[in-house]
Amino acid sequence: MKRYWKWLLAAALVAVVVIGGWRAIGARRAVQVAAAQQAAQRAEPSVELAQADVVKAEQRELLRGLPISGSLRAVNSAFVKARIPGELQGLVLREGDAVQAGQVVARVDPIEVRARMQQAQEQADAARTQIDIAQRQFDNNKALVDQGFISRSALDTSQSSLAGAQATHKAALAAVDMARKALEDAVLRAPISGIVAQRLAQPGERVAIDARVIEIVDLGRLEMEATLGGADSVEVRVGQSALLQVEGSPRPVAARVVRINPSAQAGSRSVLAYLAIADTAGLRQGLFAQGTIATGSASGVAVPLSAVRTDKPAPYVQVVENNRVVHKPVEPGARGEADKETWVGVGGLSAGAVVVRGHVGPLREGTGVKFSRSMSP
Repeated sequence: MKRYWKWLLAAALVAVVVIGGWRAIGARRAVQVAAAQQAAQRAEPSVELAQADVVKAEQRELLRGLPISGSLRAVNSAFVKARIPGELQGLVLREGDAVQAGQVVARVDPIEVRARMQQAQEQADAARTQIDIAQRQFDNNKALVDQGFISRSALDTSQSSLAGAQATHKAALAAVDMARKALEDAVLRAPISGIVAQRLAQPGERVAIDARVIEIVDLGRLEMEATLGGADSVEVRVGQSALLQVEGSPRPVAARVVRINPSAQAGSRSVLAYLAIADTAGLRQGLFAQGTIATGSASGVAVPLSAVRTDKPAPYVQVVENNRVVHKPVEPGARGEADKETWVGVGGLSAGAVVVRGHVGPLREGTGVKFSRSMSP
């Protein structure tokens, strides 16, 4: 009987030892699993983003636009040129001076022109004298023919002489008119009102015919000459509005397409479009401007253009879902301006999706996301 209790006590001790061993092994395994989970969490990539690093996809009305650039130029401009050769006199205007249409700008010394006019006038007077002589001879011969004293051929000769003298007199009068016109051309007048942009000659300088003296521009009407690609020009129509930024001007300038060249330029195949500037205050000819022509509108889910990434075969955006980065393929559509930023319509993305902006850079799919400020993505 005592032997039985000894075996029973030994079995109980063995059971206690086995149970304690299993418990120790289970506890050790639990510690190892917890440590592995902590190590995995520490090894998992994560990134911290601010509210400015993400944007929500929104349903927007996008104004489609075509970027343009070019220089401003005056609609009305003119060069005052010398119409006769001679010494330039009386030119006092300089760059920036205002002139009125018809104002005397300068004069060309008219001595030579006056001499030619006097010569032409004297030749006309001489031709008139010849007409009088031929007329008297014709009248006398006509009377003699009527009386039968001379033949008819003598009358015909005197008639031809009279006609020749009359033609010579008309030519001389035309020469007088030309000389008088040249004398008037010695006075140079402004053809338009405006401001002197260039002074191309100096007083006392001898100028030739068609020599440029000054350039006048009218800053009351300015337009932009924009160069469009052949494909882009198809979307541009007369009357479309545009918003321009002119160098040196802090304010945006409104413009409108007023003309489109019907022919493409040889070589570049580009097309010139002309946009009238609405408010020309403070603007100058030759300033560089750039902006966008509004070509239409489109509605749909849109994100900033910079958020659409193209470093994969298909365009995609980086979306935050369940605090992790997910790459969502999208189909870019119409582009437009909104909130002073270029947005693009995207297919395959729902409104309200939290999209990582482009300045953050590429993030590996599955990367954990923490926000530095409270927000509900």
